[in-house]
Amino acid sequence: MVKLNNIIVKMVVSDFFMWSGWGLVQPIFAIFIINEIKGGTIESIAFVTTIFFLTRAIFQPFLANILDVIKGEKDDFKALVLATYIIAIIPIGYLFATHIWHIFLFEFIRGIAMALVGPSWRAIYGRHINKGWEAFSWGVSGTGVDIGFGIAAAIGGIIASFMGFDILFIMVGILNIIAATILLSIFNKMFPKESIAPEVLTNWKKAK
Repeated sequence: MVKLNNIIVKMVVSDFFMWSGWGLVQPIFAIFIINEIKGGTIESIAFVTTIFFLTRAIFQPFLANILDVIKGEKDDFKALVLATYIIAIIPIGYLFATHIWHIFLFEFIRGIAMALVGPSWRAIYGRHINKGWEAFSWGVSGTGVDIGFGIAAAIGGIIASFMGFDILFIMVGILNIIAATILLSIFNKMFPKESIAPEVLTNWKKAK
């Protein structure tokens, strides 16, 4: 019988929502840049892609090293949730973008956030996989991403065609917020003896 614990299941579902969100817009993002952004050219589209991937590639080893230096799993969890929420804000920024440098800036920020999401997600996921089901667990995570992105890619084109990019970007943001919130829901499973409430609130309750 297949064994996937609750933490693994929720992480896969969270990843599904995040990549489904970006699947809505990424295949047609070039059309948005060309039609809606001042300075949007074929060359600039190439630079948008380069900025994102180079930023993620450059920052990822350094951020991963910091996560390893800080002992314990809570730093990984905090980094993952924070970075996922940051990624959720990026498509909202696209709503207000008018010049190509705005897109460059947002992709730079998204690159840093993804450089933090990648190592922290894999570190947590790898620690909580059920022994004996490693290959299957990693396979499920990849399948979830592919299914979400693949289906969303087709839906995104339809939404953009009939409703415009503004609605599409809002949907991307919402799906990414859902992804981050699902991650928050596993806090008590990972740290059963601790509270997710801020320390100030906790101290206030004790004083009361």
